[in-house]
Amino acid sequence: MRKQHRRTPITRSARGKHFSPLMLVGLSVPVVLALIATTVFILPRLGSHAAAVNGDCTLIVPRNPLSAQGLATPYQLVATNTDNGPCNEANKGQAAFVQSAVIDPATGAISIYNPLVIDQGTQAAAPPVVPQLPANGIVALWFGFNGNNLTLQGTDGSLGRGRCVNGTNGSIFGQFAYCNAPAFFRAANRAMQGGQLTPPALGMANDGQPCPSVRDFGVVDMDQSDNVVTTYLVTANGQTAQNTTANVAALQNAQTQVNGSDNRLLAIALDGALGCTPWMAPDLADPGRMLPALPLNELQAAAQQAAPVALVPAGDPMVLNNNQPDLNKLNAYRRGVDQSRAQNLDAASTTTYCNNLLAIGPARIQLDAQVTQGRPSPDPAAANSLFTFLAQRFVASFEANGLNCVGLLNKPDPVVVTNDGNGVAVDANFNGANTMQNGNATATPNTGDGNNNTNGDTNAAQVQQVMQCLGQQQTQPQQCTQMMQPQQGQMTMQMQALMQNLQTLADTQQALPSSQIQGMLQMMLTELHVPDMHGQELQQLLSGFTSLAKLPAMQTQPVQLMVQCLQGAQAQQGIQGQQVMQCVQNNG
Repeated sequence: MRKQHRRTPITRSARGKHFSPLMLVGLSVPVVLALIATTVFILPRLGSHAAAVNGDCTLIVPRNPLSAQGLATPYQLVATNTDNGPCNEANKGQAAFVQSAVIDPATGAISIYNPLVIDQGTQAAAPPVVPQLPANGIVALWFGFNGNNLTLQGTDGSLGRGRCVNGTNGSIFGQFAYCNAPAFFRAANRAMQGGQLTPPALGMANDGQPCPSVRDFGVVDMDQSDNVVTTYLVTANGQTAQNTTANVAALQNAQTQVNGSDNRLLAIALDGALGCTPWMAPDLADPGRMLPALPLNELQAAAQQAAPVALVPAGDPMVLNNNQPDLNKLNAYRRGVDQSRAQNLDAASTTTYCNNLLAIGPARIQLDAQVTQGRPSPDPAAANSLFTFLAQRFVASFEANGLNCVGLLNKPDPVVVTNDGNGVAVDANFNGANTMQNGNATATPNTGDGNNNTNGDTNAAQVQQVMQCLGQQQTQPQQCTQMMQPQQGQMTMQMQALMQNLQTLADTQQALPSSQIQGMLQMMLTELHVPDMHGQELQQLLSGFTSLAKLPAMQTQPVQLMVQCLQGAQAQQGIQGQQVMQCVQNNG
């Protein structure tokens, strides 16, 4: 079972990173489709429900769930224990969601279909579309839940026929389950190896960093890779329907119900804020429409995420059994999201996970504050902006009721959140430095006054040493990046992001896309004030950048052209910093 603290009445989010029971269900249907291309909106409630609702529900899986007819048969929601009250799909805090994907083994093409969930004993507001599946198509299903624990119940052996996994050893995951996912991922990986399927590049975010994936320590939390991106329509009388163009037109007073999830946070809120684009595939229920999906997120992350890669750790609350690590349950969960099997619990060390979370998470949240502070919170009951939402989510993951990183690392939480009288996060401090002023995120200035900041000259000299070390110590690059670890707490958020870039270059054992390297170098040159440099100061810093040329991550022709340009600039006595910037900008 999961940790007891997660089994509270869900008048608010029972989980630190989840959306509130509002679950964004007040959006009028004319703008429902805009959610796929834009960020999350703050919305009013749909109807009214009891202050405390039953957080444990059961989802009845229809016959032959991997067939076209099975996909089009509504799943039925019912209370696991009726003594605790009913379960209703129209209730934001009890809604369950299903997402399916099908891959055509002949072509490698993937399509998405979101089966419908209704209350037991009721009818759908509109009949679900029967999908046209490819011949020999391999179908898989993933489940999400806005409550605490979702139990799958079969119909005439449907759990076995669907190869469904709800947990292991009598202990369910909680909000997550899947059916036939390993077979789907095997087919997808074969298609990728055969050149039939190519996940798109993550791209470069507007903060100069690679766009995040679901395996990026800049965005993961205590229980990564859970829940789905499915949305439904809910009518005034509580009936539900698939969110399709036809149903939006027919059910004009319907509102949307969404699953608060890591996948939705990434694909909608963060990608929208950072100028990134999620991988999407055709919707079999709505021709011409493209959808993001959990399996697409995981496949893209597996192919594109640079080291260190976040995989479900042994301390993830969803893979604990009676609050104890369980290797079988951990690997059962990982199989459902295409993650490598852990040979033992040490191979899925929560301590290692916490170290990476600490090194990367706060720096990325701070770096993006200028953008995310102006974006709406995915959970207005928890935070007043996307920035404060991410900050309180990190706190929930890092502290004792999450992964207990504070205990495992014997280090204090670097993030301190300020709440208003209603318990809503309205501000956040990082390592004692306030990054918000009257609700507006502001970067802590690099003053060199001894108050948690070092001056630019000192930073440049230290970074130069690290880069030159990397050029000389390629077999043990961690020795180089560790040179600046003692100063991490004294760095600005931009300098911490710069060090994260160097860490990525040091750890990556294969060539990175030239566009990613270009973005990294531009960010580093800008942060070190290279455009304003000249003379010996510039020459010394260039020697550090050219030292990176032999790293495996730098081994593409465009990147080598950048390095050659930098080497040429280093040889010119009168070179100006702005000319150095052109070397990177013109060779990408």
